[in-house]
Amino acid sequence: MIIDSHQHFWNYEPKKHEWIDESMKVIRRDFLSSDLKEVYNENGIDGCVAVQADQTTIETDFLIKLSKENPFIKGVVGWVDLRSKAIESKLEAYADVEVLKGFRHVVQGEPDHNFLLRPDFVNGIKALEKNNYAYDILIFPHQLVATLEFVKQFPNMRFVIDHSAKPYIKDGFYDGWAALMKEVAKQENVYCKVSGMITEADFNTWTPAQINPYLSLVFEAFGTDRVMFGSDWPVCLVAGSYSKVKELITSFIADLSSDEQAKVMGQNAIKFYNL
Repeated sequence: MIIDSHQHFWNYEPKKHEWIDESMKVIRRDFLSSDLKEVYNENGIDGCVAVQADQTTIETDFLIKLSKENPFIKGVVGWVDLRSKAIESKLEAYADVEVLKGFRHVVQGEPDHNFLLRPDFVNGIKALEKNNYAYDILIFPHQLVATLEFVKQFPNMRFVIDHSAKPYIKDGFYDGWAALMKEVAKQENVYCKVSGMITEADFNTWTPAQINPYLSLVFEAFGTDRVMFGSDWPVCLVAGSYSKVKELITSFIADLSSDEQAKVMGQNAIKFYNL
């Protein structure tokens, strides 16, 4: 079974989605389940994990509603205010929502490089762990130092790094990102999504040869048991088609065993998110 571990839905609103700048104008429109279902039929995808793009519980409820209407949405990664003193009661409101598998905060947008280490946020992660939720780590490379210290505090928590921590492929920066990713990967409860890679390269001129060294590092560090395929649809469309995203990964893993390929393309996501 092929599972896309990372994609988004939205009803486009200019203010809410102001992060979609002029260079990304191709995705300044609605992207809903009917659009993705067609894409999945064309690309042989069996299901997905829908991940929050807006930091509101309205977004979480929106994704849950879509999952009820579309069985191919196998899991939801929502948002809740993890810094809230009432985090336990906020999670209690979702206790019976089986499709809600985890949560995410847009840490990459936080000006505080040590955001993940703040006591109120750490308290929220403790609540997630207690309630058996996973947590998606969305960061830039400069936040990997704090991420390493953060994940070490929770050896039994299920973490996954989104988009391989967004390496600066366009600028050719590699060494610092690579060294820290290796250290983070030593924590065996941390997984990594090879999603969103083409949008970290030049949108118009990227080639697999530019991206493959970053993929090589991720597979070397995390191994085929802890790497997940994800498309980052529809964001990926600013730099290529869905089929190109999938082909980038399937071509890279073509020499792996069929069992290893199956893990990367779906089984690891099923295991991690309890799909």
